[in-house]
Amino acid sequence: MTEQQLVDLLQSMTLEEKIGQLTQLDGSCFSGEGPVTGPEQELGIPKEKFLLAGSILGVTGADKIEQIRRICIEAQPHHIPPIFMADVINGYQTILPIPLALGCTFEEEAAKKTGDIMAREAAADGLDITFAPMVDLVKDARWGRVMESTGESVYLNSRMAAAMVEGIQGESEDFSGHLGACTKHFAAYGAPMAGREYCAVELSERSLREEYLPSYQAAIHAGSAMMMTSFNTLDRIPVTGNEKIMRGILRDEMGFQGVLISDWNAIGELILNHVAEDKKEAARQAVVAGVDIDMMSGCYMSRMEELVREGTVEEGLIDESVLRILKLKNRLGLFERPNRAEKLPEYGVALLSEENRKVAREIAAKTMVLLKNEENFLPLKREEDVALIGPYMEEKGILGAWSFFGDREKSITILEGVRSKNPSAHAKSGCGILNPGQTVYGFKFHETNEMTEEETERSIQEAAEYAAAHKKVVLALGESPLQTGEGGSRADITIPDVQKKLLDAVYAVNQNLAVIVFAGRPLDIRAIKEKAKSILYVWMPGTEGGNAIADILYGDRVPEAKLSMSLPYCVGQCPVCHNEFWTGRHVEDGENITNRFQSKYQDIPNAPLYPFGYGLSYTDFTYSDVELDRAEIHEGEELEAAVVVENTGAVTGKEVVQLYLTDEYASVARPIRELKGYQKICLAPGEKKKVVFKISMDMLCFYDRKMEYRAEPGSFIVRIGTDSVNGKEARFWLRK
Repeated sequence: MTEQQLVDLLQSMTLEEKIGQLTQLDGSCFSGEGPVTGPEQELGIPKEKFLLAGSILGVTGADKIEQIRRICIEAQPHHIPPIFMADVINGYQTILPIPLALGCTFEEEAAKKTGDIMAREAAADGLDITFAPMVDLVKDARWGRVMESTGESVYLNSRMAAAMVEGIQGESEDFSGHLGACTKHFAAYGAPMAGREYCAVELSERSLREEYLPSYQAAIHAGSAMMMTSFNTLDRIPVTGNEKIMRGILRDEMGFQGVLISDWNAIGELILNHVAEDKKEAARQAVVAGVDIDMMSGCYMSRMEELVREGTVEEGLIDESVLRILKLKNRLGLFERPNRAEKLPEYGVALLSEENRKVAREIAAKTMVLLKNEENFLPLKREEDVALIGPYMEEKGILGAWSFFGDREKSITILEGVRSKNPSAHAKSGCGILNPGQTVYGFKFHETNEMTEEETERSIQEAAEYAAAHKKVVLALGESPLQTGEGGSRADITIPDVQKKLLDAVYAVNQNLAVIVFAGRPLDIRAIKEKAKSILYVWMPGTEGGNAIADILYGDRVPEAKLSMSLPYCVGQCPVCHNEFWTGRHVEDGENITNRFQSKYQDIPNAPLYPFGYGLSYTDFTYSDVELDRAEIHEGEELEAAVVVENTGAVTGKEVVQLYLTDEYASVARPIRELKGYQKICLAPGEKKKVVFKISMDMLCFYDRKMEYRAEPGSFIVRIGTDSVNGKEARFWLRK
């Protein structure tokens, strides 16, 4: 349809139809025959009106989607098709590593491939939009949703955000064979106080603009079709009802022209935030703020017509939102061909195909961070005498908390992966993932360890005896996938106590030990670091996780990942990150400080256990001194910083060369270091490569005391190295 045809369609619609387009309902509101009784009381909407909903979430399967879509189209006075949306976060049926792990690749192509695979599979099964990517910057490991972000770096997060949008939406204007992306959650959802889910966010405007907005802006520049509001308050105003944030910043300043949707019942929660007395006032605040679609609160459909009739809300505001929704439906091609799954033969997509599995295996291996490797414990030799122990050795639930549509039974366990290289391998669990009798709950699943204390003790003892009988031990431990994700905030970010007992028991009889850590967040792994000779942090690796781990364990792939989020020494440090600020009494770890009155802990170090950007390989890399092509630049100019990196080890490996900048003196406090660039290179043994970074003026800009975004004259330190702590440095000056 042409834009004029869309405008004509809008003008011919009744107010009731328009409000329907602004309403999103869950699949539970529908059966194959039409609307169902039940949700109507909760939503305050007669079930007959359900068929006017402009979009539906949580329904999957091409046949079911087509059935409900057809019923809705027939009931619509203008036969406008609904959009079907779902949370496809890190895979549809082929599950890839969680986004936080994906950040550890420092590779946009891996993010783009991930988005491409999950979008093509979901589109082939009838879906139109995914609620992804989540690009919220995260610093606090206590927050469960860190697993959905790509980490703590403004620069890395922004680049990965753009890549994910591009992968999800594909190269076609109508997202043919792909999905529209709904970037979330605007804004600053990743900074809840105390790391507690749905908690308030307290940020200065400077921090909001410099650290949290850039990733959303990158997604907008990449063409994200939609944006989702966040649950949190910002400046003590719930974002979903914040006109300054949504219309002022998101649309007017950042240029977002797509569709803005609330999160689940976020408009209704304006009441629970005590800023709206009832659904009517909540609906008014949200539509004035610019929220186009009300997800599952019923506020718009139940109260918006009344607001318009009495003149409290202008119908023009409704029309603006409806036109944006109609434009999106037109872009998706729904008016001409409502059933996207009909294009399955054209897409050439097979769900959970061997090709997709192959890519998932490659990407999973790229995400696994080698944290420790004393005495070159890894890689293993195929003929080595190794005991495989731990609750994750034969565990198929390694997909991540948001992997609703993946079949865990089709995932590859570590034991299965190892047996492809050593057919005689076998394993002992030693204990459950959770403590005996413990249950954790997720959206659609729950997990319980039904072993008794006595059964667990016997199993741990058997595992210890098994460990004592072998030369080496590989122990697979970690938190449950359901201990992370939305609602997964934790104050104790260690592995479950029962696994600590298993670790102690195995270590007591065999210190020749490597540990594989499964996690959806940075964990406190001090106990593991103390005992293990080697640590491989594998996150939640997805369908092909077991094969990818085996590839790393036996050296068929060389570790190349770097931490996208710092691993804290303990929870007391949280939030901890690489780009902390100078203080008047700053202390570097290692300094011999006897003065009590310094910015330090009395009982733990300031530094994380493993810093952002850290990760080992099976080979070694050395860096030359940093060379600058000039010592001074003026406004509008740029300079080049270079190092020569050499592979001094015995195998070919990849290294993420990282560039950090420090603004030494400025009108406002500046971070001690900020990631401003990275390049991944591959070097054969003995090979050298010169790596060159261009430092441009925009890399030096920040919001000064007057909240003007500019670079200030002065001295800057360039650090180039293997992580955020270790590197070579040089200094240059920006002159007036």
